[in-house]
Amino acid sequence: MVSLLRTIRSMRRVGLREWWRQMQYIGDAKSGRYVGADQFGNRYYENLNPEEEVPGRHRWVDYSQHYYNATQVPPEWHSWLQHIRKDPPAEDPIVQQVTPSWKAPWIENLTGTRGAYKPYNTVVPKIQAWEPKVTSRGA
Repeated sequence: MVSLLRTIRSMRRVGLREWWRQMQYIGDAKSGRYVGADQFGNRYYENLNPEEEVPGRHRWVDYSQHYYNATQVPPEWHSWLQHIRKDPPAEDPIVQQVTPSWKAPWIENLTGTRGAYKPYNTVVPKIQAWEPKVTSRGA
């Protein structure tokens, strides 16, 4: 549970509108340093103040879409969020210099959307469905 003092402090830092939006989407009042954004428009933040944040929860992502999932976070940002990398991709010289030219842009998982992969079968089925044949009655 969030303490009242921390909630009021966060509300003053980010403003009433942003505070309300955070409470609706992530259920927590957070304020921190803006670190960067990715190609999806997701914003990444960090708060290193030890008395405000629970240890291990001082890096977070603010998704640009209302219906979000973890596949909308590119691998570079995911490694920063999970503390695999110390510096965020926007500030890390290694990530900026070593990006290969053949690397395709990150695409989120589209399962359950219109863009989902739908396989089709090109093999003739082994079992044919029975179709009744109607014959005329001889009168």
